[in-house]
Amino acid sequence: MSFFHVRHENIYLVGVTKVNANAGLVFEFLYKVVNLGRSYFGRFDEEAVKNNFTLIYELLDEICDFGFPQNTESETLKLFITTEGVKSEKNSKDEGSKIAIQATGAVAWRRPDIKYRKNEAFIDVIESVNLLMSAKGTVLRADVSGSILMRAYLSGMPECKFGLNDRVLLEKEGKIGSSPAGRKAPGAVELDDCQFHQCVKLASFDSNRTINFIPPDGEFELMKYRTTENINLPFRVHAVANEVSKTTVEFKVAVRSQFASKVYAQNVVIKIPVPTNTSGAKIVVTAGRAKYVGSENCLVWKIARFQGQAEYLFSAEAELTSTTVKKAWSRPPISMDFQVLMFTASGLMVRFLKIFEKSNYPSVKWVRYMTKAGTYQIRF
Repeated sequence: MSFFHVRHENIYLVGVTKVNANAGLVFEFLYKVVNLGRSYFGRFDEEAVKNNFTLIYELLDEICDFGFPQNTESETLKLFITTEGVKSEKNSKDEGSKIAIQATGAVAWRRPDIKYRKNEAFIDVIESVNLLMSAKGTVLRADVSGSILMRAYLSGMPECKFGLNDRVLLEKEGKIGSSPAGRKAPGAVELDDCQFHQCVKLASFDSNRTINFIPPDGEFELMKYRTTENINLPFRVHAVANEVSKTTVEFKVAVRSQFASKVYAQNVVIKIPVPTNTSGAKIVVTAGRAKYVGSENCLVWKIARFQGQAEYLFSAEAELTSTTVKKAWSRPPISMDFQVLMFTASGLMVRFLKIFEKSNYPSVKWVRYMTKAGTYQIRF
């Protein structure tokens, strides 16, 4: 007998099987249960389970039959499993046919009769950039993990066609020539790993690298991706720490933004570690504010708005107290946190979003890009 478990908040969700089951399938199902709990209760924790035990039992009965996962889409389940009680007989008759079509049809994640006065689609490309740089400025590790979020407020049953500047797709379309391994074609991005929402037709992506889908109503995560090639680092950091004496350490840090001057970063936080026996520090910065935070053993430099192609300087003198134990300072890496709007570290761009619907209504599309720090560390 095999046990699979995931932890969420203060509860464990456990799957049990007597056969050699697909582990990925079991974990995916458990995480679907977590998402269902969030959708129904807002927060899925021990208290929510105790207060809604009957409803959870009913949900489990619907989403799993004889050990086989069934429909786990919250929007579909909410049509016939409600937290507000029994609906009127008229509404039940009207919705009965909708439930049957949606629960057994090919598009379980969307109702066919959705209507909006204004048809809009919002796309957010959000990337987390991870970096580990040596004291000499050599990039030891750099990768980007991204997700594309979509909010679809579209009437009827629209079919969407979504295009990125994916290197494989551009080569197939003949817009760029094939490039040797390790070299980046201009304006193209090589995606190492892609994961899609279930609405995406995988067959069309495998054959011609186009993303075709009928979107769920409202907000959902269309895809996740990862890339390790040709990362555009948003910031370069050069840091020097000088141990002047047993009681003094001098720090000099220069931070330069490498994105376009029209773009800016916000909520930039740079944490510079100091020895554990630091008692205080004198700090001078050319932008933002900085202070010594004893609880974190670091100097924290905050810049609310960091313009592109700008460079700011930080200098400090840390005062140390004498200690009886002589232990060498390990020099942990400098860490950064930031958000850069309208910039992608991978270079990924949305080339087009086409929406097809039988009524041929006009629609408005919006695209927004944001890059934030994952684990962004610089040794010194």
